[in-house]
Amino acid sequence: MQIETARFGQVDVDENSIITFPDGLPGFEEKRRFAFVSHPSAKQDKSSPFLWLQSLEDEKLAFLTAEPRHFFPGYAPRIASGDLDALEIGEEPLGPRLYTLLTVPAGDPKGITANLLAPIAINPVAHVARQVIVAGDDYGLRHRLLPATEAVAAA
Repeated sequence: MQIETARFGQVDVDENSIITFPDGLPGFEEKRRFAFVSHPSAKQDKSSPFLWLQSLEDEKLAFLTAEPRHFFPGYAPRIASGDLDALEIGEEPLGPRLYTLLTVPAGDPKGITANLLAPIAINPVAHVARQVIVAGDDYGLRHRLLPATEAVAAA
């Protein structure tokens, strides 16, 4: 199906890949249907770890995301059983698929950070998702994707 996006114009989305957030996202509770959209240039090389979580109900609403383990291989959050129940996951061995919301500071793309405290958890079978708060003190809202020394060297 074709969807309209503010960033990329019309893009194709597989209807089977539409994700439903029954409770919406915090701050956007009324927006419930989303799909992942690749940046048009990333479709060619497929190596980009970044995806846009695009609202199907508001073409201007999209969040930059990535799978956290791509940047943080040891990322192993504990997700509350109530969240797993809401995702209809139960005791499935694979558990939810996780994505982290990214923040790119204006004028400083090398300062990009990941919210590891509240990832997006998705049941890949039922296509149901929610933003969860992980247990423990190991993760915060702003983990740099590039260590400060790398960001300075890359500038």
